Amino acid sequence: MKVLFVAGDPKPERWTVPIKELLPEAEIHVWDANGPAVNADYAIVWQPPAELFEREKSLKAVFNLGAGIDGLLAVPNLPPHLPVVRLEDAGMSVQMAEYVLHQLLEASRGMETYREQQREGIWKIHRPIKRSDWPIGVMGLGHIGKRVARTLADLDYRVNGWARSEHDLEGVTTFAGADHLPNFLQSTRVLVNTLPLTDETRDILNYTHLSQLMPGAVVINVGRGEHLVEDDLLRAIDDHHVARASLDVFRQEPLPSDHPFWQRPEITITPHISARTLRHATLEQITGKIRAHHNGQSITGIVDTSRGY
Repeated sequence: MKVLFVAGDPKPERWTVPIKELLPEAEIHVWDANGPAVNADYAIVWQPPAELFEREKSLKAVFNLGAGIDGLLAVPNLPPHLPVVRLEDAGMSVQMAEYVLHQLLEASRGMETYREQQREGIWKIHRPIKRSDWPIGVMGLGHIGKRVARTLADLDYRVNGWARSEHDLEGVTTFAGADHLPNFLQSTRVLVNTLPLTDETRDILNYTHLSQLMPGAVVINVGRGEHLVEDDLLRAIDDHHVARASLDVFRQEPLPSDHPFWQRPEITITPHISARTLRHATLEQITGKIRAHHNGQSITGIVDTSRGY
Protein backbone atom coordinates (compact mmCIF):
# COMPACT_ATOMS: atom_id res chain seq x y z
CA MET A 1 0.00 0.00 0.00
CA LYS A 2 1.35 3.42 -1.01
CA VAL A 3 0.14 6.62 0.65
CA LEU A 4 0.96 10.06 -0.77
CA PHE A 5 0.95 13.15 1.45
CA VAL A 6 0.01 16.32 -0.47
CA ALA A 7 -0.44 19.36 1.74
CA GLY A 8 2.25 21.94 1.01
CA ASP A 9 3.62 21.86 4.56
CA PRO A 10 7.30 22.98 4.56
CA LYS A 11 7.89 20.37 7.27
CA PRO A 12 5.93 17.36 5.98
CA GLU A 13 7.67 15.08 8.49
CA ARG A 14 5.34 16.52 11.13
CA TRP A 15 2.67 14.52 9.35
CA THR A 16 4.48 11.67 7.63
CA VAL A 17 6.25 10.39 10.75
CA PRO A 18 3.02 9.86 12.72
CA ILE A 19 1.31 8.50 9.58
CA LYS A 20 4.02 5.84 9.36
CA GLU A 21 3.65 5.06 13.07
CA LEU A 22 -0.11 4.65 12.70
CA LEU A 23 0.09 2.81 9.38
CA PRO A 24 3.39 0.87 9.47
CA GLU A 25 2.36 -1.46 6.67
CA ALA A 26 2.28 1.41 4.16
CA GLU A 27 4.93 3.18 2.09
CA ILE A 28 4.62 6.91 2.80
CA HIS A 29 5.59 9.40 0.11
CA VAL A 30 5.61 13.20 0.06
CA TRP A 31 4.37 15.03 -3.03
CA ASP A 32 7.16 16.36 -5.20
CA ALA A 33 5.90 18.70 -7.91
CA ASN A 34 8.93 17.86 -10.05
CA GLY A 35 9.13 14.16 -9.26
CA PRO A 36 7.74 11.06 -10.96
CA ALA A 37 4.49 9.31 -10.17
CA VAL A 38 4.63 7.00 -7.16
CA ASN A 39 1.50 5.08 -8.22
CA ALA A 40 -0.10 5.80 -4.86
CA ASP A 41 -3.14 3.92 -3.66
CA TYR A 42 -4.30 6.73 -1.38
CA ALA A 43 -3.63 10.46 -1.06
CA ILE A 44 -3.95 12.57 2.07
CA VAL A 45 -4.43 16.13 0.88
CA TRP A 46 -5.12 19.75 1.65
CA GLN A 47 -5.85 21.97 -1.36
CA PRO A 48 -3.90 19.72 -3.74
CA PRO A 49 -2.64 20.87 -7.15
CA ALA A 50 -4.38 19.68 -10.30
CA GLU A 51 -1.14 17.92 -11.27
CA LEU A 52 -1.82 15.33 -8.58
CA PHE A 53 -4.68 13.80 -10.53
CA GLU A 54 -2.84 14.08 -13.84
CA ARG A 55 0.09 12.13 -12.47
CA GLU A 56 -1.40 9.65 -9.97
CA LYS A 57 -3.77 7.42 -11.92
CA SER A 58 -3.98 4.55 -9.41
CA LEU A 59 -5.67 6.34 -6.55
CA LYS A 60 -8.45 4.40 -4.82
CA ALA A 61 -9.53 7.29 -2.57
CA VAL A 62 -8.43 10.75 -1.47
CA PHE A 63 -8.64 11.86 2.16
CA ASN A 64 -9.05 15.53 3.02
CA LEU A 65 -7.19 17.00 6.00
CA GLY A 66 -10.17 19.12 7.05
CA ALA A 67 -13.93 19.12 7.30
CA GLY A 68 -14.28 21.72 4.52
CA ILE A 69 -13.83 20.08 1.14
CA ASP A 70 -14.68 23.02 -1.17
CA GLY A 71 -10.98 23.56 -1.98
CA LEU A 72 -10.59 19.92 -3.03
CA LEU A 73 -13.81 19.83 -5.05
CA ALA A 74 -12.69 22.96 -6.89
CA VAL A 75 -9.74 21.10 -8.46
CA PRO A 76 -10.88 20.95 -12.11
CA ASN A 77 -9.64 17.48 -12.96
CA LEU A 78 -10.71 15.67 -9.80
CA PRO A 79 -11.82 12.27 -11.17
CA PRO A 80 -15.63 12.13 -10.92
CA HIS A 81 -15.75 8.61 -9.52
CA LEU A 82 -12.79 8.87 -7.13
CA PRO A 83 -14.06 8.58 -3.53
CA VAL A 84 -13.43 11.79 -1.59
CA VAL A 85 -13.41 11.34 2.18
CA ARG A 86 -13.80 14.33 4.50
CA LEU A 87 -12.61 14.66 8.05
CA GLU A 88 -15.33 13.86 10.58
CA ASP A 89 -14.94 15.96 13.69
CA ALA A 90 -11.51 14.82 15.06
CA GLY A 91 -11.77 17.31 17.90
CA MET A 92 -12.98 20.21 15.76
CA SER A 93 -16.64 20.39 16.81
CA VAL A 94 -15.92 20.97 20.50
CA GLN A 95 -13.51 23.79 19.60
CA MET A 96 -16.16 25.33 17.37
CA ALA A 97 -18.76 25.09 20.13
CA GLU A 98 -16.35 26.83 22.54
CA TYR A 99 -15.68 29.61 20.04
CA VAL A 100 -19.35 30.22 19.28
CA LEU A 101 -20.24 30.17 22.98
CA HIS A 102 -17.52 32.73 23.71
CA GLN A 103 -18.76 35.07 20.98
CA LEU A 104 -22.37 34.64 22.10
CA LEU A 105 -21.53 35.49 25.72
CA GLU A 106 -19.57 38.54 24.64
CA ALA A 107 -22.82 39.86 23.19
CA SER A 108 -25.54 38.44 25.44
CA ARG A 109 -23.70 39.06 28.73
CA GLY A 110 -22.35 42.47 27.67
CA MET A 111 -18.76 41.62 28.54
CA GLU A 112 -17.32 44.62 26.69
CA THR A 113 -19.33 46.87 29.03
CA TYR A 114 -17.60 45.32 32.03
CA ARG A 115 -14.17 45.65 30.42
CA GLU A 116 -14.86 49.33 29.78
CA GLN A 117 -15.98 49.76 33.39
CA GLN A 118 -12.72 48.16 34.55
CA ARG A 119 -10.70 50.59 32.43
CA GLU A 120 -12.59 53.47 34.06
CA GLY A 121 -12.53 52.03 37.58
CA ILE A 122 -16.30 51.67 37.75
CA TRP A 123 -18.03 49.02 39.87
CA LYS A 124 -21.55 48.61 38.47
CA ILE A 125 -23.71 45.52 38.19
CA HIS A 126 -26.15 45.25 35.31
CA ARG A 127 -29.32 43.22 35.44
CA PRO A 128 -29.08 39.58 34.31
CA ILE A 129 -30.15 38.65 30.83
CA LYS A 130 -33.29 36.83 29.81
CA ARG A 131 -32.25 33.93 27.61
CA SER A 132 -35.60 34.18 25.87
CA ASP A 133 -34.38 37.52 24.48
CA TRP A 134 -31.48 35.77 22.72
CA PRO A 135 -32.89 33.10 20.38
CA ILE A 136 -30.13 31.44 18.37
CA GLY A 137 -30.26 30.10 14.84
CA VAL A 138 -27.61 27.64 13.69
CA MET A 139 -27.24 27.30 9.92
CA GLY A 140 -25.90 23.88 9.00
CA LEU A 141 -26.56 20.74 11.02
CA GLY A 142 -23.58 18.54 10.25
CA HIS A 143 -21.24 17.28 12.97
CA ILE A 144 -20.11 20.78 13.88
CA GLY A 145 -23.49 22.49 13.64
CA LYS A 146 -25.15 19.85 15.79
CA ARG A 147 -22.47 20.12 18.47
CA VAL A 148 -22.84 23.91 18.52
CA ALA A 149 -26.65 23.71 18.69
CA ARG A 150 -26.65 21.10 21.47
CA THR A 151 -24.09 23.05 23.52
CA LEU A 152 -26.16 26.23 23.43
CA ALA A 153 -29.44 24.41 24.02
CA ASP A 154 -27.92 22.77 27.10
CA LEU A 155 -27.37 26.27 28.49
CA ASP A 156 -31.11 26.96 28.14
CA TYR A 157 -30.89 29.24 25.12
CA ARG A 158 -33.70 28.78 22.63
CA VAL A 159 -32.00 27.23 19.61
CA ASN A 160 -33.29 26.74 16.08
CA GLY A 161 -31.43 24.90 13.35
CA TRP A 162 -31.66 25.20 9.59
CA ALA A 163 -30.28 22.91 6.92
CA ARG A 164 -30.99 21.94 3.36
CA SER A 165 -32.52 18.61 4.42
CA GLU A 166 -34.58 17.44 7.39
CA HIS A 167 -32.84 16.87 10.74
CA ASP A 168 -34.09 15.81 14.15
CA LEU A 169 -32.13 17.15 17.12
CA GLU A 170 -33.29 16.95 20.71
CA GLY A 171 -33.85 20.34 22.29
CA VAL A 172 -33.55 22.16 18.95
CA THR A 173 -36.35 23.28 16.64
CA THR A 174 -35.31 22.47 13.10
CA PHE A 175 -36.16 24.02 9.76
CA ALA A 176 -35.34 22.59 6.33
CA GLY A 177 -35.06 23.93 2.82
CA ALA A 178 -35.36 27.33 1.15
CA ASP A 179 -39.08 27.61 1.85
CA HIS A 180 -38.51 27.57 5.61
CA LEU A 181 -35.48 29.86 5.64
CA PRO A 182 -37.49 33.11 6.16
CA ASN A 183 -39.27 31.71 9.24
CA PHE A 184 -35.93 30.54 10.61
CA LEU A 185 -34.31 33.95 10.11
CA GLN A 186 -37.23 35.88 11.55
CA SER A 187 -36.99 33.75 14.72
CA THR A 188 -33.24 34.39 15.12
CA ARG A 189 -31.34 37.07 16.98
CA VAL A 190 -27.96 35.33 17.02
CA LEU A 191 -27.18 33.76 13.65
CA VAL A 192 -24.40 31.13 13.66
CA ASN A 193 -23.20 29.91 10.26
CA THR A 194 -21.56 26.47 10.08
CA LEU A 195 -22.71 25.57 6.56
CA PRO A 196 -20.49 23.84 3.99
CA LEU A 197 -19.67 25.93 0.95
CA THR A 198 -21.68 24.87 -2.08
CA ASP A 199 -23.21 26.66 -5.06
CA GLU A 200 -26.45 26.88 -3.06
CA THR A 201 -24.87 28.35 0.09
CA ARG A 202 -22.40 30.78 -1.50
CA ASP A 203 -23.40 34.39 -0.62
CA ILE A 204 -26.21 33.14 1.64
CA LEU A 205 -25.33 35.76 4.27
CA ASN A 206 -26.58 38.62 2.14
CA TYR A 207 -28.56 41.76 2.88
CA THR A 208 -31.90 40.16 2.06
CA HIS A 209 -31.32 37.46 4.66
CA LEU A 210 -29.52 39.61 7.25
CA SER A 211 -32.33 42.16 7.22
CA GLN A 212 -34.83 39.43 8.18
CA LEU A 213 -33.12 38.76 11.52
CA MET A 214 -34.58 40.04 14.78
CA PRO A 215 -33.61 43.53 16.00
CA GLY A 216 -30.17 43.76 17.60
CA ALA A 217 -28.95 40.77 15.61
CA VAL A 218 -25.54 39.17 16.06
CA VAL A 219 -23.84 37.29 13.21
CA ILE A 220 -21.20 34.63 13.94
CA ASN A 221 -19.57 33.21 10.81
CA VAL A 222 -17.41 30.11 11.27
CA GLY A 223 -18.36 28.51 7.95
CA ARG A 224 -16.57 29.98 4.93
CA GLY A 225 -15.73 33.52 3.95
CA GLU A 226 -17.60 33.07 0.67
CA HIS A 227 -20.86 32.63 2.58
CA LEU A 228 -20.82 36.30 3.55
CA VAL A 229 -21.41 39.20 1.18
CA GLU A 230 -19.07 41.61 2.94
CA ASP A 231 -20.59 44.88 1.71
CA ASP A 232 -24.04 43.60 2.68
CA LEU A 233 -22.90 43.03 6.26
CA LEU A 234 -21.59 46.59 6.48
CA ARG A 235 -24.87 47.85 5.05
CA ALA A 236 -26.88 45.78 7.55
CA ILE A 237 -24.80 47.23 10.41
CA ASP A 238 -25.22 50.78 9.13
CA ASP A 239 -28.98 50.20 8.80
CA HIS A 240 -29.12 48.80 12.36
CA HIS A 241 -30.40 45.38 11.29
CA VAL A 242 -27.19 43.85 12.71
CA ALA A 243 -25.68 45.11 15.97
CA ARG A 244 -22.42 43.16 15.85
CA ALA A 245 -20.63 40.37 14.01
CA SER A 246 -17.91 37.89 14.93
CA LEU A 247 -16.02 36.67 11.87
CA ASP A 248 -13.43 33.91 11.79
CA VAL A 249 -13.35 33.26 8.02
CA PHE A 250 -12.93 35.63 5.10
CA ARG A 251 -12.95 35.68 1.32
CA GLN A 252 -9.29 36.67 1.34
CA GLU A 253 -7.00 35.35 4.07
CA PRO A 254 -5.05 36.92 5.63
CA LEU A 255 -7.58 39.76 5.72
CA PRO A 256 -5.93 42.73 3.94
CA SER A 257 -4.75 45.49 6.25
CA ASP A 258 -6.88 48.06 4.40
CA HIS A 259 -10.09 46.03 4.64
CA PRO A 260 -12.95 48.09 6.14
CA PHE A 261 -13.76 45.36 8.66
CA TRP A 262 -10.67 46.32 10.68
CA GLN A 263 -12.08 49.77 11.34
CA ARG A 264 -15.52 48.70 12.51
CA PRO A 265 -15.95 48.37 16.30
CA GLU A 266 -19.08 46.31 15.72
CA ILE A 267 -17.01 43.54 14.10
CA THR A 268 -14.78 41.09 15.95
CA ILE A 269 -12.08 39.51 13.77
CA THR A 270 -10.19 36.29 14.49
CA PRO A 271 -7.69 34.71 12.06
CA HIS A 272 -9.45 31.42 11.18
CA ILE A 273 -8.81 29.84 14.58
CA SER A 274 -12.31 28.77 15.69
CA ALA A 275 -11.40 25.10 15.17
CA ARG A 276 -7.82 24.03 14.48
CA THR A 277 -6.91 20.65 13.02
CA LEU A 278 -5.65 18.39 15.81
CA ARG A 279 -2.90 16.46 14.07
CA HIS A 280 -2.92 13.18 15.99
CA ALA A 281 -6.70 12.85 16.17
CA THR A 282 -6.93 13.68 12.48
CA LEU A 283 -4.33 11.13 11.44
CA GLU A 284 -5.78 8.43 13.68
CA GLN A 285 -9.08 8.84 11.88
CA ILE A 286 -7.63 8.99 8.37
CA THR A 287 -5.18 6.11 8.75
CA GLY A 288 -7.90 3.97 10.31
CA LYS A 289 -10.12 4.61 7.32
CA ILE A 290 -7.30 3.92 4.85
CA ARG A 291 -6.65 0.57 6.49
CA ALA A 292 -10.37 -0.28 6.51
CA HIS A 293 -10.81 0.70 2.85
CA HIS A 294 -7.71 -1.25 1.85
CA ASN A 295 -9.18 -4.31 3.60
CA GLY A 296 -12.47 -3.97 1.75
CA GLN A 297 -14.46 -2.59 4.67
CA SER A 298 -16.98 0.25 4.42
CA ILE A 299 -16.00 3.68 5.76
CA THR A 300 -17.93 6.81 6.70
CA GLY A 301 -17.34 10.39 5.59
CA ILE A 302 -17.49 9.78 1.83
CA VAL A 303 -18.55 13.03 0.16
CA ASP A 304 -21.49 13.26 -2.20
CA THR A 305 -19.65 15.36 -4.76
CA SER A 306 -22.91 16.23 -6.56
CA ARG A 307 -24.10 18.01 -3.39
CA GLY A 308 -20.71 19.37 -2.35
CA TYR A 309 -20.59 17.79 1.12
